[in-house]
Amino acid sequence: MTILLRGIIIVLFNITIAILWFMVLHVFTYSDSIDGILRVSTTTSLYATGLLEKLADEFRKYYPNVVIQFIAVGSGRALELAAKGDIDMVLVHAPQLEREYINRGILIDGSIIAYNYFVIVGPGDDPAGIRGLSNPVSAFKRIYMAGVMGKALFISRGDNSGTHVRELSLWRKAKLNPRGQEWYIESGTGMAKTLLIANEKRAYTLSDVGTFLKLKCEGVLGELEILVSGGVDLINIYSAYIVNPQEYNVNYKLAKLFLEFITSNEGQKIISLYGKSEFGQPLFYPAKGKEVELRRYWKKLAEEV
Repeated sequence: MTILLRGIIIVLFNITIAILWFMVLHVFTYSDSIDGILRVSTTTSLYATGLLEKLADEFRKYYPNVVIQFIAVGSGRALELAAKGDIDMVLVHAPQLEREYINRGILIDGSIIAYNYFVIVGPGDDPAGIRGLSNPVSAFKRIYMAGVMGKALFISRGDNSGTHVRELSLWRKAKLNPRGQEWYIESGTGMAKTLLIANEKRAYTLSDVGTFLKLKCEGVLGELEILVSGGVDLINIYSAYIVNPQEYNVNYKLAKLFLEFITSNEGQKIISLYGKSEFGQPLFYPAKGKEVELRRYWKKLAEEV
């Protein structure tokens, strides 16, 4: 190889490295020239666990003049706010509902950002006898029978949230309808409040594992234990979307920046570590590296009737 050719190769290599570094740093380099307000409606579990504030704090290290306003509600309500054009971005975990809003052209640039699992929790003495069951549908059948016999209560979110939608799906799979029965109580509240009611009444409920572990660690759920967990039927997938700027007046630029941060290596690492030191396990798992598998599960959940 001639000296000239070797020199050209070295120059091209250095240029390539410089371009790659520019691509990495271009999005997440400190910038006080970007400002504005980003309005984000979100499922309560992402907010109540503190994960979103952690992500926002790290994002603001790059963009200190950006204000992020989180509106924590159930997924159904979060999507309704998107349909009204009241927010720029939405973070939800209800594939069935999400698909409707995507098809209506309200949401764009969707990305799966994280996942964890729903858990069925209840009193330690477990009057329905569901502890350790691998099938949540079988667990719901036993809870139903215990409820009818006056041995158990079940607290439902009753708020069209992602958790509520999954609960109703499990009742349908069990071919049972508990609504209207005395032992079945609809709280109409977020996950934390629903868990507190279940704890007070020593009742069963369906919860995302993150919110349960956080409250359990805080010592306010002394009567409740995780009785059924894991498995595909209880997978809980979180997705982020931007509200369509062609239909609504939204801050697309800030929404895109925040979405890119959440899905970046840095954002996904924050998700993977969040809660690990405090609870002995992460409250959420990053989607990175499992996008294909999670998308397959998402589609299956979205198509459930």
